[in-house]
Amino acid sequence: MIQTKTKLRIIVGGMVGQYPLGGVAWDYFHYVLALAELGHDVYYHEDTNVWPFDPVKGYASDSGDFTGAFMRNFFERHAPQLVDRWHYVLLKDKHYGMTKEAFEEVAKTADIFLNVSGATFVPDILSPKCIKVFMDTDPGYNQILMHAQPAWAKHAPGWLKDVKAIYDRYLTYAENIHGADCHIPHLGIDWLPTRCVVTMSPWKEFLQSPPPADAPLTTVMSWTYYGGLIYEGVEYFAKPPEFDRFIDLPSHVKTPLMLAIGGHKAPRKEIEQAGWKTIDAPAVTTTGESYLHFIRDSAGEWSIAKNIYVGTNSGWFSCRTACYLAAGRPSVVQDTAWSRFVPSGAGLFAFSTMEECVDAINRISSDANNQRRLAYEVAREYLAPDRVLPPMIEAIETGRRILPPSHSKQT
Repeated sequence: MIQTKTKLRIIVGGMVGQYPLGGVAWDYFHYVLALAELGHDVYYHEDTNVWPFDPVKGYASDSGDFTGAFMRNFFERHAPQLVDRWHYVLLKDKHYGMTKEAFEEVAKTADIFLNVSGATFVPDILSPKCIKVFMDTDPGYNQILMHAQPAWAKHAPGWLKDVKAIYDRYLTYAENIHGADCHIPHLGIDWLPTRCVVTMSPWKEFLQSPPPADAPLTTVMSWTYYGGLIYEGVEYFAKPPEFDRFIDLPSHVKTPLMLAIGGHKAPRKEIEQAGWKTIDAPAVTTTGESYLHFIRDSAGEWSIAKNIYVGTNSGWFSCRTACYLAAGRPSVVQDTAWSRFVPSGAGLFAFSTMEECVDAINRISSDANNQRRLAYEVAREYLAPDRVLPPMIEAIETGRRILPPSHSKQT
């Protein structure tokens, strides 16, 4: 186990219970597992006051039973030492995992409350000495929403006020936020750039397990639409405009391509007619294990990013891509300016054009074994707990911008 200088009591907030799916679970629980790996005293807490989505039923439920079982099963399988260190609150009323009283005793003595995505209500019982951290995982969208305060987002003015009033530190996945060409408003906040983290051990075994010979490049994506987010005269969108630029990619490569898509508005017929294979995302990510196995059986990843990540030059890097890399699955992913910080060209490839996509996919298919090894090395060097979290914690404690390992510098 890798130890840090000081053992801290850290509560991680998230939204796994709201969306009990494999990909969401790994996004948030990676922090719980990784901080514990570094020797910290870690707990997970969720209180969103929102009905949880039930992926089996396909709609929101007024019961927390599925969510409670999902969380318990995840920790039993992947971190049994943490099985009694999670707390889920259903609609401010029913408690799962830890009892209300047990969690409150922990909260009173916490050193850091890390609210990943700002997803959960901050407990009012935290000690005044506890550093409360807002972690922005959706850069551009969050800041522009709070800045522009469009009429359809009635909560935006109050949200900005609360964010400034409640928290002591502000982390962001926009690693380029202080770059001269980054178009994200700062809102009078000193943003501390960080990067997603991936625990290596759950994925490493796949490095020695090549995928099936006919395995496709895959990704998991939520197909949503939004507009009306305007900053400095530019309107920003979700993923569809970026995907439209590359919808003809299957006609340019021999490698099969598959999209696991969530959301009811995806134009599946049009996508399939262009040569893509599609599958229902919730169906293949119902558990933490099914998400692991979907990535294991992939040749690698191909994915676009949200238009708002790309257009703002945010420097955002995908926590989903981090999982592919840790599993030794090379990735071809759209550049958001992340390639200034995490190296592209060996195991991991940034693209902005169709030509760059095609070249990267061909390189992977012609050198598969080596590219799998190189993918894992990128994850180990730039995304592993001992690389990402110590500078993040130091930034939280000091309030200074301390970046994770980078192969280059911000512009």
